[in-house]
Amino acid sequence: MNQLKFIGKVYLIGAGPGDPGLLTLKGKVLLEQADVVIYDALVSAAILEMINPNAEKINAGKRRGRHSLAQAKTTELLIQKAKTHAVVARLKGGDPFVFGRGGEEMEDLIKAGVPVEVVPGITSGIAAPAYAGIPLTHRNFSSSVTLVTGHEAAGKYGPKVNWEAIAQGSETIVIYMGIHNLHHIIKELNQAGCSLETPIALIQWGTRPEQKKLIGTLNTIVEQIEISGFEAPAIAVIGEVVNLHQKLSRGLLDLS
Repeated sequence: MNQLKFIGKVYLIGAGPGDPGLLTLKGKVLLEQADVVIYDALVSAAILEMINPNAEKINAGKRRGRHSLAQAKTTELLIQKAKTHAVVARLKGGDPFVFGRGGEEMEDLIKAGVPVEVVPGITSGIAAPAYAGIPLTHRNFSSSVTLVTGHEAAGKYGPKVNWEAIAQGSETIVIYMGIHNLHHIIKELNQAGCSLETPIALIQWGTRPEQKKLIGTLNTIVEQIEISGFEAPAIAVIGEVVNLHQKLSRGLLDLS
């Protein structure tokens, strides 16, 4: 292995879902100290404003069909910057280790001999439902939660998600990146025994001022999306806890 001596350290920082108040204190301090910040597309403008004004800022954002930097290039860039800068921040929306590819980046950095540390963030699958008045667990409705990606459910590669096991084993299902494949996901869940009358909530841009939500059932939600023009990025919450939205959202600042 190349024995290059690195003088810097890479911090994989979770920016949270968007509300700057949900960024951790440790994350904020590191952004203020950073020499270089390589950030993702879903990091909010309010959090980007917290970055050291003298830091080099690099957009490595990935959105469906639009990649600023390929994943391999992003990791290579982190390694390069760590050779010449003391504090290199890799700023990711949500949490680096929850569908954020933080584990992959950390593996590559360690392999290259780069010091690296993870700074967890609040993942959107927890924060967005909370801001919409939907508790993921409730003593009367749900004692189990599954966080799952919907991005793999259909496409040029084979499905990797066991929707049958999820439908039968979890009372609340939270789906990341599932809007484009939702019709397929609902079909899989229904075939596994999940009723089409099961409530579902879609929450777009959760915790941000532009947050929007769409409430329906597995039987109606796809048509509701088509009629309303609802788009990603959004979190889907499936389960009886969605029905608590009507009661609990009265006590919240309604962002939708």
